[in-house]
Amino acid sequence: MYTASSSVSAPPRPQHRSVPVGSGPYLAPASPTAGLARRWAGGTAQPPSGRIDLSGPQGAQLRMAIASVHRICPEFNPVQVLRRSGRSVLIVGTTGRTTAVAKCLLDHSPAWVERFQHEIAAYRSFVRHRPPVRAPRLIAADPENCTLVIERMPGRAAALTRHPVEAPARADLRAALGAIVRLGTWRPPAGTFDAPLDYASRISRYHELGLFTDRDRDDLQKLLHGLAHAGGRQGMGQFCHGDALLSNILLSPTGPVLVDWEHAGWYLPGYDLATMWAVLGDAPLARRQISQLAQQAGPASRDAFLVNLMIVLTREIRTYETAVQRTIKEAPPAGSVPVPSGAVSPGEEQRRLLRRLHDDCAMARRAVRAAVGTR
Repeated sequence: MYTASSSVSAPPRPQHRSVPVGSGPYLAPASPTAGLARRWAGGTAQPPSGRIDLSGPQGAQLRMAIASVHRICPEFNPVQVLRRSGRSVLIVGTTGRTTAVAKCLLDHSPAWVERFQHEIAAYRSFVRHRPPVRAPRLIAADPENCTLVIERMPGRAAALTRHPVEAPARADLRAALGAIVRLGTWRPPAGTFDAPLDYASRISRYHELGLFTDRDRDDLQKLLHGLAHAGGRQGMGQFCHGDALLSNILLSPTGPVLVDWEHAGWYLPGYDLATMWAVLGDAPLARRQISQLAQQAGPASRDAFLVNLMIVLTREIRTYETAVQRTIKEAPPAGSVPVPSGAVSPGEEQRRLLRRLHDDCAMARRAVRAAVGTR
């Protein structure tokens, strides 16, 4: 939530990548005979400084957003715009001696309103039931007008983009994974959170869209059926952040802080780990570690992780296919804009990332088929 949106960037990759042993989503057998941020803007202890431009049409929209914040938090003093998109605006300010972040929804379509209200509900739940990881403290909220004010947490984002170009530092990855694993052990009271993802419906929808083959659908349904009858934690589900990107994890001197809780709820075990695996395509060692964590509880844990991974990777493919199409549509005519020698256009960067995602999805598909074969 705190990091500004930015274009996807990825280094040049060969058409066919060699995958280090054990770095795939399905751990290599022990033997041949074994079974199948950018720094968060202003994320420091110093008070923010800057200027808010209230002129023009966007200024009018910003004035309305600030007014909605003042209705629930009159002492909020806006200082600078942290991020503005077509859907929401983030404003850094102060409330007394506390530095705060106000988030206001601009696009009030039903889907975005529901997501925003879910985020507010999560922060309200944390007031009574604190998770085992650090999260921003709620200051004020208005679900009806989709306005939220939370404390501004110090720290730097564990990654600058959704798909980091470089592997994160070992210490950063260890801290991020530690927070995700701790969160997965949390059991909030029944009824506090719902299940944001309907797995059966999502699999059917991706199949109808042509993103899953008939065999993909059948294999994933078999794994879901087995998980439904599994006992213990795998059968009941796991509480997850729901959008466990490294860019949503702030590394502060006192430990990791998770932000952007709009997807929090109950998932099949390993959903957060699958999200991290999907975006760390340039960090094979990190992927290996994530796979080990996700599958250490046994076959049910492995199956849940693979179902999550297929859904997360397919979602990413769908997102970046749309981005590539939009880039092509909006690109200027060939030759109208000079391109420096050796430079890579944003569209080409997105296409490279998309190729990597397709490779990863093919690898996950093979792992799913191997898992079905062992049931």
